[in-house]
Amino acid sequence: MRMRCLLSLNTCSTMESTRDELGLDRSQVKKAVHALQAYLKSTASSQKLFMNEGQPISLLFTLWKIPKKEQTVRIPLPNGLRTESGEVCLFTRDEPNMTSEQTEKFYKKLLSERAVKNVTEVIPFKVLRTEYKPFEAKRRLLANFDLFLADARIRRRLPSHIGKHFYERKKSPLSVDLESKHLARDMERLIQGTTLCVSKKGSCCMARVAHSGMTADEIVENVVTAVSTISTKLETKGKNIKIIHLKSPTSVALPIYTSDLSHLALIEEAQKKANLSKQAQKRKVENVKKVVSEKIPKEMEAENNSEEEIPQLVPIEMPTKKPKQEEIPRKGLQVPKPAAGKVKKIGKEKKMAKKTKVTALGMKRKAKNK
Repeated sequence: MRMRCLLSLNTCSTMESTRDELGLDRSQVKKAVHALQAYLKSTASSQKLFMNEGQPISLLFTLWKIPKKEQTVRIPLPNGLRTESGEVCLFTRDEPNMTSEQTEKFYKKLLSERAVKNVTEVIPFKVLRTEYKPFEAKRRLLANFDLFLADARIRRRLPSHIGKHFYERKKSPLSVDLESKHLARDMERLIQGTTLCVSKKGSCCMARVAHSGMTADEIVENVVTAVSTISTKLETKGKNIKIIHLKSPTSVALPIYTSDLSHLALIEEAQKKANLSKQAQKRKVENVKKVVSEKIPKEMEAENNSEEEIPQLVPIEMPTKKPKQEEIPRKGLQVPKPAAGKVKKIGKEKKMAKKTKVTALGMKRKAKNK
């Protein structure tokens, strides 16, 4: 009966107490937290669920419109969700010129030097590929740890090696910059904080913000900070959050915030403005392209005309021909004439040589005839 009375009170819109940006009332949140704790105490004796400090308390968000893009919102919380007994696994890259054991020791030493105490296991990427390749090994790895962190340098390579069950159980590794100067602070925010995965397949999403071992004030602080960060970090413009419920895995969803119908009109106006701005940007780009496409042929024609009309200011030097050799006149070459007596002697010698040849031929013929 007590739960039903509180539920009827929570559905009403509250305007009396102090509010944050979204219009969340702390008094209504506190009433819902007390009702949830009373329910968990009543079920603890029979089902023994309250003894487990890991009993999660979550926020269920219902959106006015399904977002067009998937988004992961990281939420730092003032009161940590995990105790010292929580198991956290870190996937690291393979260091060059080091074996897998050496890389594991290297990163454990780095974490101890930076005062990071919550990481219980370090697994290099090579070990993940080889030792955790079978399906059963991946399931054991998923069950042994509450949270998985991954080096930002290998974050994109993990989905094909860890499998889909990490994402179905909402234990996908969160990326960490291991080269950061404030590594301890960043790791503490991730380990003690939470995340909200906004999908484009539906209008509901859930984020774990507390556990049953916390006090009522701690749960209220975590709820208020989570709602304020989510409302500011959502990519959808306008007040897209319709209803917020607080619940445990076995309890009824208790509404702590209900938006007005006017928010839907604001969201539609914001979407129209965004679409108009996109169309204006597209038109500007198209106009710029048209101007450029019109200028280019004109510039090409101007360049061609300028190339044809350029005056040759500097005369082009043609290669000089080789100088012709001076022809010696024939008249200049006068062969000396032999003397007349010598010419007669040369003629007599020629005649004697002919006669000797004739006589020799005649003697050969006579010898053959005989």
